Amino acid sequence: MTTMHDTPGAFSCHPIAFVRSPYARRIDAPHQSTVVAGTEMQAAAEAVIEFVVGFPAAAWRDLAGFERIWLLFAFHRSEGWKAEVRPPRGGGKRSVLATRSPHRPNAIGLSAVELVAVEDGSLRVRGMDLLDGTPILDIKPYVPYADAFPAARAGWIDAIDAAQGRHSAPGPRKPRSTRPRGTDDDVNAS
Repeated sequence: MTTMHDTPGAFSCHPIAFVRSPYARRIDAPHQSTVVAGTEMQAAAEAVIEFVVGFPAAAWRDLAGFERIWLLFAFHRSEGWKAEVRPPRGGGKRSVLATRSPHRPNAIGLSAVELVAVEDGSLRVRGMDLLDGTPILDIKPYVPYADAFPAARAGWIDAIDAAQGRHSAPGPRKPRSTRPRGTDDDVNAS
């Protein structure tokens, strides 16, 4: 068994792509890709995953035909983390690793999105919850028989669902403004 002392001190990751989404600020984006209540569009947003120059098309061409993909990304605006956070669904503070907070020990996120099209140099997706400019670290196909566990328990979220109704996750908390892009320093939304 590997112990903490046997592992390297750091890993290096480099973006393979960047998100081009309609969400410039955290307040504009849904908390989860499928929860669009309270967003300006009230619908799943389309976005583009633009691969970095020189990234070989052979690496993504076989994604055609998959309905969904997983995006592994960096919360590039995160400013540190705490062991406990207050999730938007309420219920008091929770252990950060029992939430999807962007304030994580390694600021890595995971989001499942609908793959609309495989294009030259990019992927068009729907159901985006990431901010414009978010670095994509990796992409994996969503495989229903291996990735879906509809009967799985969801810990403290099940208790909130029982009290507030299933899928009661809130949309963004504040009204949108017409402030220009980049005028605040909110972190990513997922």
